[in-house]
Amino acid sequence: MARNKSEALSQDQQYDVAILGSGMAGGMLGAVLARNGVRVLILDAGTHPRFAVGESTIPYTSGMTRVIADRYHVPELLALSSHKGISAKVSRNCGQKQNFGFVYHREGSAQNPQEINQLVVPSAIRTETHLFRQDVDSYLFNVAVGYGAHPRLNTRISDIDIDPDAGAVLRTEQGEEFRASYVVDGSGFRSPLAEKFQLRETPTRARTHSRTLFTHMIGVRPFDRAPAARRHDQPNPWHHGTLHHVFDGGWLWVIPFDNHPDSINPLCSVGLTLDPRIHPKDGTPGQQEFDAFLARFPEIAWQFQGATAVRPWVSTGRLQYSAKQVVGERYCLTSHAAGFIDALYSRGLTNTMEVVNALGWRLIAASRDGDWSTERFSYVETLQQGLFDFHDDLVYSSFVAFRDYDLWNAVNRTWMLGTMLGNVMLEDAHFRFQRSRSEQVFRELEDSPVPGSPLPVSEGFNAMSALTRELCQSVDEGTTSPKEAARRILEHIRNADFIAPSFRLGEIETRCFNMSPAKMAKNAVWCRRDAPPEIGPRMINASKGLVRMRLSNRI
Repeated sequence: MARNKSEALSQDQQYDVAILGSGMAGGMLGAVLARNGVRVLILDAGTHPRFAVGESTIPYTSGMTRVIADRYHVPELLALSSHKGISAKVSRNCGQKQNFGFVYHREGSAQNPQEINQLVVPSAIRTETHLFRQDVDSYLFNVAVGYGAHPRLNTRISDIDIDPDAGAVLRTEQGEEFRASYVVDGSGFRSPLAEKFQLRETPTRARTHSRTLFTHMIGVRPFDRAPAARRHDQPNPWHHGTLHHVFDGGWLWVIPFDNHPDSINPLCSVGLTLDPRIHPKDGTPGQQEFDAFLARFPEIAWQFQGATAVRPWVSTGRLQYSAKQVVGERYCLTSHAAGFIDALYSRGLTNTMEVVNALGWRLIAASRDGDWSTERFSYVETLQQGLFDFHDDLVYSSFVAFRDYDLWNAVNRTWMLGTMLGNVMLEDAHFRFQRSRSEQVFRELEDSPVPGSPLPVSEGFNAMSALTRELCQSVDEGTTSPKEAARRILEHIRNADFIAPSFRLGEIETRCFNMSPAKMAKNAVWCRRDAPPEIGPRMINASKGLVRMRLSNRI
């Protein structure tokens, strides 16, 4: 009898995949796997709902959400691919995001109204959102459970043993044991797998140095009403998007959840991110340090007059950490378990979804054929390390550029181009997949000479990214002036073959960019007549796909 009971317990607690962490990564991957017949266990030391940062989407985030929903037949995910869908089906506590805004400040000087930058999300595909994560994460978790994922919240893993031939045994603090053929760790910095197998890269290879303090506040005023904003000529209101106040040594995010009529959430996410080598952490409490910062930048302070934090400030040490290895025998680290750079440019969620998409089909196939070999998952290692390095290069370059507006004005264009053109790559693939229903479309995307790059097919784009990093590094070392570095970056963009010249993104005066219908029309002509063959057809397909989705009311 004892043997039968033991066997029954073993069978009852045997899973194909155990996922550590039930946030965005764990919830979405759990839903994908469970929907496709994989026996999934989701373990988390905490519960839902709960506070989380990573609250701002970019077009690539929404596009990847649609890809995952269609590719893996999880229609509930489509609601998360647009602000309209989120408001209707997930939560009215989320804000809209119509733009990425940047206002440059110099301590002790009035804000120059010409020193602003903005990228407007085209009105035809205005899908982006400020995610109130406690609602969104709960939604994803419940979708996963609805498809049959086995949830175990309030369950902390104390030890993991992995046998390359048999899989993993996971032990909890309460003495329970679970068995799984494969473990995906999306838990965060204190990753059980990273600690167990000593996977952290020490010191991290990241060039970026930053720390942050953040909270949610009530009473934050729209910056558009500030005296400093009266002469700004940006095409879209600051309050309708994610606002970044940037200055030498750091940046401040303002992510309102109350910036549209349907919102029922008065909160605003606020975070101050600083280079600790310029602004060292000295133990000052978060609110006191934030107030001291505002005292040095009174034009930013206007926005926070009367504002109150509704939860304790979180104040971190250095944010950057990395892993020397993220894929091993029977396991993979993903999301923030693998590494982190900085919240700048909202790449965290996008990178998470990239990895969910790459892991999904591999785990589904392994659950069916029993091949859990490390070789099958080797691309995920290449992808995650590439995403980490690309983001690090961009954020490092940006922090260097924060010391001089001309350089920042140039580096900002390289981010704009990566954001726009990366989305083109994705929407082109999605369009072709919807027409062919062939998995080969996505498999081809994995055959990349530059993993982690948003536009791997363009030598010119990737040369621009490398040039930007190298020039900013030379500025950092004092061998190149910021003005000279800015000139060379803009010159490279002006001569680029991967973007329509009519956009004038290589001109110093193009501080803000709004893809108006007129610009879209000019771009269509360029795509057909002058664009390189690896760019033009992709842009045309991406436009067709987005128009089709808009007409079908999917975005």
